[in-house]
Amino acid sequence: MAEPLVNQYGADVPKAIARMITAVHPAFESRKFVADALNGYDALALMPRGKHIARALQRHLPPDYPKALEILLASLDQPHGRDPGLTLGSFLYLPHTMFVAEFGLDHFEESMRAQHALTQRFTAEFSIRPFFQKHEAATLKRFKQWASDPSEHVRRLVSEGTRPRLPWASRLPSFQKNPAPVLELLELLKDDPALYVRRSVANNLNDIGKDHPVLLAKTAKQWLHGASDERRWIVQHALRSAVKRGEAGALEVLGFGKSAKVEVSNARITPKRVVMGEKVNIAFDVSNTSAKPQDVLVDFCIHYVKASGKTSAKVFKLKVVSLAPKETVRLSKTVSTAEMTTRKHHAGLHRVDVLLNGQATELGKFELTAG
Repeated sequence: MAEPLVNQYGADVPKAIARMITAVHPAFESRKFVADALNGYDALALMPRGKHIARALQRHLPPDYPKALEILLASLDQPHGRDPGLTLGSFLYLPHTMFVAEFGLDHFEESMRAQHALTQRFTAEFSIRPFFQKHEAATLKRFKQWASDPSEHVRRLVSEGTRPRLPWASRLPSFQKNPAPVLELLELLKDDPALYVRRSVANNLNDIGKDHPVLLAKTAKQWLHGASDERRWIVQHALRSAVKRGEAGALEVLGFGKSAKVEVSNARITPKRVVMGEKVNIAFDVSNTSAKPQDVLVDFCIHYVKASGKTSAKVFKLKVVSLAPKETVRLSKTVSTAEMTTRKHHAGLHRVDVLLNGQATELGKFELTAG
């Protein structure tokens, strides 16, 4: 089993930060800071550890926020002694961003300058969100400027920091209700030269679609006019959740709005009785019943049994099948029932559907048992 990432965020983190600060501010009492930062540290998860260090920084840096921030920013590129190859290497700057988020809301200009610098070393996507909540208009204005920044990290902050449903972060209810200001920013980034930014744009659109499916489909359709291959990829990636949900607007944008003229046959689910941890194979034939060729979007769905006995559908992407007139193809997929961090399995009868252009047809069932 892989080592928990939090183990890479141990006592060496506040010690490294202390060394960096002392290099530019010799009056910093590093021993007291480290002792304070490590008090109760081991019991905390990753993100709370970052906030814990940020609060210790506030207690041991000068009480004047602009002065404290100047010291922090001056220390950013000082030697710290941590392995830069660590998976969480850039998380060294997580406490710095949390310091800005918690203590810098009343110092907009100084904090924006800090966010600009920090996002090029870690990411300010989490720390920017309180500024949208308190200074929405001013932060949007700054983001419009940053959308053309030379740094791809800063441009990505524009798209990632405005995601209404950003993972690991508080939601932005204002943008969930009215995503128009966010879409204005995404328009500026939809042809960004960096895939790093374009992927973030797609994820933001995907978030918007969870609250505004019609707007997502409308935007996707507009973006496809005269689109480059790169922009087409953004649209397809942005529509992925909507396609899984079988939303008609998203399917239509991708050319799968009509019912497929196909027939499903010879479905086979093996084994019919599956012990948790084993694999189940799902196979079936898809035949074109039309005298014309067809492209058909084929996915399948397992209705997983929950602890309550109810079921929850999980859609698995399969492929787009190009069928010649009267052609038949056999498709199959093997799925593991091993425990995952994202899904806990429960015993019971699991229904399996195939989705053809978003429309479900039952393939059969398998029984999942504890042993």
